[in-house]
Amino acid sequence: MSEGQRSMAASTTGEGSQELEGRVALVTGGNRGIGAAIVHALAGEGATVAAGYSSNSEQAEEFKSKLEGEGMTVTVHQGNVGKVEDTQRVVDEVMDQHGQIDILVNNAGITADKSMIDMEEEEWQRVLNVNLSGAFHMCQPVLRHMIERGSGRIVNVSSVVGQQGNMGQANYAAAKSGLFGLTRTLAREAAFALGKADRLEDGGIGLTINTVAPGFIETDMTADIPEKVVDSIKKLIPLSRLGQPEEIARVVRFLCEDGSGYITGQIWGVNGGMEMA
Repeated sequence: MSEGQRSMAASTTGEGSQELEGRVALVTGGNRGIGAAIVHALAGEGATVAAGYSSNSEQAEEFKSKLEGEGMTVTVHQGNVGKVEDTQRVVDEVMDQHGQIDILVNNAGITADKSMIDMEEEEWQRVLNVNLSGAFHMCQPVLRHMIERGSGRIVNVSSVVGQQGNMGQANYAAAKSGLFGLTRTLAREAAFALGKADRLEDGGIGLTINTVAPGFIETDMTADIPEKVVDSIKKLIPLSRLGQPEEIARVVRFLCEDGSGYITGQIWGVNGGMEMA
């Protein structure tokens, strides 16, 4: 890691800041890549973070131990967000263990790339179940809880692919684009519910729902892309590089802080300018 990247990572963790102390955050897909960076950023600001993961329990426990060694409070929770029963169980586990959920980050996502004319129904449905329906099923019980409490933060992690489309990713693009409509609808419904209960306060923390749309980020998901393909991708990015997970985490962290209370229903592109190219 370069000196600039180390500085960026330190900034992302909110070193020296404890603004989220006393808050409980649930991050799906939270033990690797962008999710792990988000967990680190939120826990670094004092939040207790429940990191969801799908299958690798050994890796999840190692990740938990590493962050605990840095003085952070993290729990791990196994579940497939593509299954309704798993989403409800994970939410119940976090509520039972921590008593509240102040922040939800829907980061879990999968790919099953194939041209649309060759795509099987199972490949289409599996990606939508995790990337779109999974976010809905996580949001539903958590949003009820947040409305009751009168405050909260939900951040959905979409993709520049949802904004632009991408060859061989009709399922992924459709799911990630669907998060935009879900975000804006839930943002309106949350504000309406608080207004109806006379709980919209001037200068209050509020209850906000936003989306972050990363571009191409250096993670395990992009590590297997051939170098020639990566070079061609970089030519489409005005900043001529892939992003770092910490750069996404920094934006998510900001949207989870109290100071972001006047931002809701928005799509935050973090893509090196790719969207405007």
